[in-house]
Amino acid sequence: MTKNGKIILSIIEASTNHPTAEELYRVLLDSDQPMSMATVYNNLNKLTSEGMIRKISVPDQPDHYDKLIPHDHLICKKCGKIQDMFLKNRIEDLKQEAGTPITSYDLQLFHICDNCKTM
Repeated sequence: MTKNGKIILSIIEASTNHPTAEELYRVLLDSDQPMSMATVYNNLNKLTSEGMIRKISVPDQPDHYDKLIPHDHLICKKCGKIQDMFLKNRIEDLKQEAGTPITSYDLQLFHICDNCKTM
């Protein structure tokens, strides 16, 4: 892995939210390790394809990136806020239902968050 890839991976692994490429770029600009936006995107694509981070696609929003700790996501349909949900691992249930081995899954649950309900 490249030096830039290690830096981006460490930021994502330390993150408590689900940063976009733009948010990562801004963090890097404010650090002593600035890099171009193209470098950020190239490293995110490589880290995702190598299975080192997760890409979260939300309708009408830029992609978000996340660490690999097994968890699911609760996403607000209005504002796009993403919250982690730690549900019981469903691999065995899915394997039985599908009748074939399941190596992974990505569950996104959509709702309207409390902030958007009051607007």
